[in-house]
Amino acid sequence: MRETFLPFCKPAITEDDAQAVHDVLLSSWITTGPWCGEFEKNFCEYTGSKYAVGLTSATAGMHLLMKAFEIGPGDEVITPSLTWVSTINMITMAGGTPVFADVDRNTLMITAETVKKCITPKTKLIIPVHYAGAAADLDSINALAAEHGITVVEDAAHALGTFYKGRHVGGTQNTAIYSFHPIKNITTGEGGMFTSNDPKLIEKIKRLKFHGLGVDAFDRKTLGRAPQAQVVEPGFKYNMTDISAVLGVRQLARINELNEERTKIAMMYREKFKGVEGILPLKDPDCDFVHAWNLFIVRVVSDKISRNTFMEELKKLNIGTGLHFLAAHVQKYYRETMTIEPGSLVNTEWNSDRMCSIPLFPGMTESDVDDVVEAIKQVLAKA
Repeated sequence: MRETFLPFCKPAITEDDAQAVHDVLLSSWITTGPWCGEFEKNFCEYTGSKYAVGLTSATAGMHLLMKAFEIGPGDEVITPSLTWVSTINMITMAGGTPVFADVDRNTLMITAETVKKCITPKTKLIIPVHYAGAAADLDSINALAAEHGITVVEDAAHALGTFYKGRHVGGTQNTAIYSFHPIKNITTGEGGMFTSNDPKLIEKIKRLKFHGLGVDAFDRKTLGRAPQAQVVEPGFKYNMTDISAVLGVRQLARINELNEERTKIAMMYREKFKGVEGILPLKDPDCDFVHAWNLFIVRVVSDKISRNTFMEELKKLNIGTGLHFLAAHVQKYYRETMTIEPGSLVNTEWNSDRMCSIPLFPGMTESDVDDVVEAIKQVLAKA
C-alpha cells in the first residue's frame, strides 16, 4: 500500500503562477481588468473562436445561455443525463424542460441517433457534452440540428485541448462553454469561458454577466469604469476577476505541455490495464479527434463488488477516486419531479451505476500509475 494518499486530481500550479497572482493582488486592479481581456484574447487564439467572455464558472455560462435564448415554460433542451447536474439545474430554473438523450455505452456521449429520438416541435437547444476530454461526433449532431432549425451549444467543460477533425471543439462552429474548476485541464480556481462566433449573442452575454450594463467592469478605452454606463436590461454578477484571469493566462500558455503529460499517463493506464478483468475503461469515439484526457474513467463490471465499495476499498489503499457522474435523473429532486420512460436511458443508467474516475493529473509518475493499477488489482482480487 502507498504510504501517502494519491488524489484523483491535483491542479498544476507553479511558483511562477502563484507569483503572478501575488503581483495582481498588489496591483491597483484586482477585479475584471486587463488580465481578463488578455485571457479572453488568448483563449480565442487557441480555440479559433471569434469572441470569448470570461465568467465566474461554467454554470454561470449555462445560466446566461438560458437567459440569452429566452428558455422558459414550454421549451425543451436536449442534453445527456450523464453530466454534471448544473446544466440540468439551469434549464429547470429557467422554466424549461430538460430532455435526456441516451449516451453511447462506451464513450458516454450522446449521438445524432439518440438525439433524433428526443426532438419535438418544442426543442429549442441541443447541448452535447464532450466527455472526459474526448469529442462528441459534432458533424452528425450539427447536421441533425440544422435539419430541424435547432441551435447546438457545446458543453466543453472537459474539453480544453480537444480537437475534432483538426479544429478545436467549439471553435469555428458552435457556441461553447468551458470550465476552469481545479479538476479541469487548466484552472483559475473557479471560472468559466463562454465562446461564440455570433457578435449579437456575445454582446448580450457581456451585458447579462455584469448587471445588464452596456459596458464591462473594465472599460478598455478609459482603462477603468465608464461613469456613463447605463443598465440596458437586468443582469447578474458573473464577471471574472483579474486574480483568476492571470492564472488562466499562465495556465493556457502551458496547455499543450499539460495535456501531453495527461496523455502519457492515460496511455500507461491503457497498457497496464490490458488483461485486467473486472473493470472496463472507456473506448475512443469513432471519429477523427485529439483527446485532452481530462478524466480517466473505468467501469466496475465485476459482479462481486459494487462501484461504491470499489471506491471505498481504494481509499483504504491511499488511492483517491471520483464519480463523474451520477446521472441527473436519478438524483432525488429529478427522480421525484420527472418521468423517464423505462428503457430510454439504458446506457446512461448502466454507466451511472458502475463508473469511477481514477487519478490522472500532470506530475504523476509511472510509479504512481503502478500504485493505482496494483491497488485496483488487489481490490478486485479481494472481492
